[in-house]
Amino acid sequence: MSTPKITTLCGSLRRASYNRMLLAHAVRAFGPCDVTDGDLRLPLYDGDIEAADGIPQAVTTLLQQIAQADAVIIASPEYNASISGVLKNALDWVSRVEGAPWKHKPVALMCAAAGRSGGARGLSALRLCLAPFRPMIVPGPEVLVAASYAEFGKDGSLANEVYQKAIAELMADLRAAIK
Repeated sequence: MSTPKITTLCGSLRRASYNRMLLAHAVRAFGPCDVTDGDLRLPLYDGDIEAADGIPQAVTTLLQQIAQADAVIIASPEYNASISGVLKNALDWVSRVEGAPWKHKPVALMCAAAGRSGGARGLSALRLCLAPFRPMIVPGPEVLVAASYAEFGKDGSLANEVYQKAIAELMADLRAAIK
C-alpha cells in the first residue's frame, strides 16, 4: 500500500490550541503518512452568498482535502456542551457541495477540553453532526483529554501514558480501517 493520505481538522482556530497539539500526537502515533491540515477559516454559511457567488474556493479546497484523504482525524474542543461553531460551519458548507466526500471515509474523533469530562458531550454532538454524511467513524477507544490546560506542556508534549496509549490504539485502528 502507498503512503496513506490523512487530512486533519482542528475545531479550534487558535495556533496554540490543545486540540492542535492533540492532532500532532495523533499523526505521530499514526506513523508514516502524508498529512494535510484542513483550514476551517471559512466564511459563515449564508445561502445568499452561495446563491450569489457559489461555493467559496476555501470550501472547495476543504472538500477536495477530505475527498482525497484515505482517512480524516478530527480534534475539537467542547464549547457549551457541543462542537465548536467553526467546525459546525465547515460541516455545513461541505454538505452543500455535490458528491459525498465523507461517505465510508474512515474518521477518528478526539477531544481536548478544559472540563473534567474531556469533552465527551462535544464528541457525542460531533458524531450526531457527522451521521448524515455516513463516514466510517472508528469506534474507539475514545480520546478525551480532560483538564487539557494541565495535560499539555508548553512545548506541546503530552506526558500522560493513559492518553498516549489511547491515541496509539485509536491510530492503529484508523490505519487498519484504511486497508
